[in-house]
Amino acid sequence: MENENTMNITSARLQATTMPDEAPTAIKAVIDGKEWSVPMDPHNRHYKEILRQTKAGRLTIAEAEVPGE
Repeated sequence: MENENTMNITSARLQATTMPDEAPTAIKAVIDGKEWSVPMDPHNRHYKEILRQTKAGRLTIAEAEVPGE
């Protein structure tokens, strides 16, 4: 049975940074119908839920879209 507090995350994608060699620090996600920029902070509840759903096989985090490619 699903926890009633589970977030409905319908998409997740790493956010590209302005520097080409810089690693992403946030995930662009649609959570409960709203678009969020979720910092990759282990204390952030949205980030924790993205990781939980990814580990459970319910969500895949897509690679960042690189402008110009």
